[in-house]
Amino acid sequence: MVVVNTTNQGGPNAHLVDALAATDPSARLRAALAAGTHPDPRFADALVDRCAVEPDFYVRDMLTWALCRLPAEVTVPRLVHELRSGSAQGRSQSLHTLSKIGDRLAWPAVSALLHDEHDEVARSAWRAAVVLVPPGGEAALAAELMIELGRGDHQMHLSLSRAFVGLGDAALPVLDAAGTSPDPHVRAHADATRQLCHDPDSGFALSLEMATRVAVAGPDT
Repeated sequence: MVVVNTTNQGGPNAHLVDALAATDPSARLRAALAAGTHPDPRFADALVDRCAVEPDFYVRDMLTWALCRLPAEVTVPRLVHELRSGSAQGRSQSLHTLSKIGDRLAWPAVSALLHDEHDEVARSAWRAAVVLVPPGGEAALAAELMIELGRGDHQMHLSLSRAFVGLGDAALPVLDAAGTSPDPHVRAHADATRQLCHDPDSGFALSLEMATRVAVAGPDT
């Protein structure tokens, strides 16, 4: 276990910063675990900053856990500020962490990234938005997400479809409208998503493939 020294002469979290930047990912994982095991608001900046550059998925996950262990009034403003950074990973990981914290004060900043140019940021924003959308705002969020139908690869399609599923019945009128789009890829994605909403255990890949064939060929083929 890494011992977090908050009296280091370089500052209250200097030892933690050093440990989080260690060459060995297992050492970085232990440092993040230590920060979460002994939560201290003074670690917030170091943890958020590390999220933006950490290459290892498991360490990033532990960093999120450590941040969730801190008071929301400390972490949420810092994470919201990170959403405006130039680091795509920083924005994506902050969105992920905000979705875990679940504080709706972050909603305006999260909703502003639904159409981010970076796919991973947009995917994270979709997931976070479903968690943080204010009660009664589900239909408006579904309408906003409709703009993203047909975007990207299979994983992007699946992520967006899962966001629609998370919105429940509010998503269905939007998907019905998208099913009449002149763009065959949008129609196919909407049809496959509608199927997933009605049957969450259905095979999305097969549904999307079949819907795409129909949409591209045309209804009269």
